[in-house]
Amino acid sequence: MAQRESNQHISILADIRKKNFRPVYFLMGDESYYIDLICDEIINCALDDSERDFNQTILYGADVDDISLVINAAKRYPMMAARQLVIVKEAQNIRNLDDLVFYIQKPLMSTVLVVCYKNTSYKGKKLRAEITKQGILFESKKIYDNQLPAFISTYVLSKKYTIDTKAVSMLADFVGTDLSRVTGELDKLIIGMPEEQNRITPEMIERNVGISKDFNNFELLDAIINRNVFKANQIINYFERNPKNNPMIVTVSVLFNFFSNLMLTYFASDKSDSGLMRELNLKNIYQVRNYITAMRNYNAFKCIDIIAYIREYDARSKGIGATSSTNDASLLKELIYKIMH
Repeated sequence: MAQRESNQHISILADIRKKNFRPVYFLMGDESYYIDLICDEIINCALDDSERDFNQTILYGADVDDISLVINAAKRYPMMAARQLVIVKEAQNIRNLDDLVFYIQKPLMSTVLVVCYKNTSYKGKKLRAEITKQGILFESKKIYDNQLPAFISTYVLSKKYTIDTKAVSMLADFVGTDLSRVTGELDKLIIGMPEEQNRITPEMIERNVGISKDFNNFELLDAIINRNVFKANQIINYFERNPKNNPMIVTVSVLFNFFSNLMLTYFASDKSDSGLMRELNLKNIYQVRNYITAMRNYNAFKCIDIIAYIREYDARSKGIGATSSTNDASLLKELIYKIMH
């Protein structure tokens, strides 16, 4: 079975840093971030700088007419080094990749072969089985929206910094689940931080990423939770003036995720703060308080109606069941009105 990135990439990286290399790494899946992370770590650790000229080969799938080119490169012996490294990028473009199985069945142990197969998962059972016997078969799947805040917080902590909860939500809403883009934005923020500061704030996100700290999906959700109609209308009007930075599909996703979770709270056996944190897999007490407030302001029957409204307006924004060519701004205004009244 392919190793899942959620808990296996850490052990893979740890072995690489200890120079415990396997003869083949087949890195595949829809999320390129973990594929690049592992590949880059192998490049950093497999060879010294003085060894790379003669012992590192990088091939691109679009330039590989036949898999024999990869096999021949992998069968070479290293020169004045313990190992050689062969990287195959964009391997999804190689037409006869299945034939790599003949090399994988008996790989050269002085070669570290890394195959990067992006945007999809490789399906060939025979090759997958042989890779699993001889090396690492790793599948990198897209993370869900509700996993993104934890990823952001963990990534920032790994850099010895911290980040405000509101800043996490702003970045998650704006960037989405493209982890390479998320980490790129965070790296830019960290590089530009003053030496005496080690916490990323909403003001920094607003200043450097281009998201308003007062008019964003996080603040819109807060206004809806607290039935603050005036604030919600202010934010919707801002969204209408800045449609590129505030696409309706993102707003709808934020609302749907919240009210779907809210529906679970009505049936939770333990409605204490700790009980709801476990039930909803929340990371901090602030998030719990939002759900407790929402339960006071919206009963279960209203929550069911709201989820139905969100589904309806999501479909209408995509042209499904629409009776007229109403734009996204008008649809969002109608949706928020129905939610809050």
